[in-house]
Amino acid sequence: MDSKDIKRICVFCGSSSQVDSRLFVEVKRLGGWLAEHGIELVYGAGNVGLMGALADSVLACGGKVTGVIPRFMVDAGWHHERLQQLLITNTMHERKQLMCEMSDAVISFPGGIGTAEELLETLTWKQLGLITKPIVIMNVLGCYDSLLTWLDQMVDGHFMREIHKNMWKVCAATAELDSALQSMPEWDSTVRKIAAI
Repeated sequence: MDSKDIKRICVFCGSSSQVDSRLFVEVKRLGGWLAEHGIELVYGAGNVGLMGALADSVLACGGKVTGVIPRFMVDAGWHHERLQQLLITNTMHERKQLMCEMSDAVISFPGGIGTAEELLETLTWKQLGLITKPIVIMNVLGCYDSLLTWLDQMVDGHFMREIHKNMWKVCAATAELDSALQSMPEWDSTVRKIAAI
């Protein structure tokens, strides 16, 4: 898939403000890339950490941002207040599902266990053929090295098939995104027939 065919991208990323400053530099590059390509950001509507920096960078570059967030987080004041659109859900699961449904592709930027959970459930949906959209794992500073090793182990241990490695592409920086999206193998929704091993 070419980035020109993508109108919206869902980005999963962390909300911590204490992470390596180089991650903030890269997430701002990602925001600029989205705006430059005319791609709307769909994300978890957070106002701090990498989430806040990503949204701010898209907005600063004239791009469009939709935030999706559960009611309890809005009540806690965790939502970004300058987005063009804020969608409020009842649960965390509804949030993740809506973010994915609204988007043409998914990017998982570094984050914590919430980000990992979002990525892994999205991969599960793709494995079952419930979605076919591109999934890019942005392994900035090697933050996903251990998870990628674990995924390899799942294949080596026959919990997944070798073909399931085609569900995602890995890139280390925003500069590699166009290539990752263009080289993403097509995913057939009938693939669920091989989900069982």
